[in-house]
Amino acid sequence: VQLQASGGGLVQAGGSLRLSCAASGRTFSSYTMAWFRRAPGKEREFVGYIILSVSAIDYADSVKGRFTISKDNAKNTVYLEMNSLQPEDTAVYFCAAEPHVDGDKRSPKWYEYWGQGTLVTVSS
Repeated sequence: VQLQASGGGLVQAGGSLRLSCAASGRTFSSYTMAWFRRAPGKEREFVGYIILSVSAIDYADSVKGRFTISKDNAKNTVYLEMNSLQPEDTAVYFCAAEPHVDGDKRSPKWYEYWGQGTLVTVSS
């Protein structure tokens, strides 16, 4: 299983970015896929997840209302649309995948597969 995250970059506060996570190597329809981020000097933090089979989605409180997770089944790709970005959103963003749906979906330890990360920098 390979996950390829892309779409990071530099954006001004209040701006938007869309991250993509392209998955390959398996049939992902039954997977849970998630986004995490790691800000400089901080631990990896949960951003949101999607259970692909039912499109159930949940977000961290810090991004709820600003970030949106979506999927494109035909492309095996999950997206993270980020709006109203703030400097505190600056981080390396990772996508993750897990072949199950039952478990602690907010914990990075639960996920088996990880992408390489893409850097998002929000300037003030």
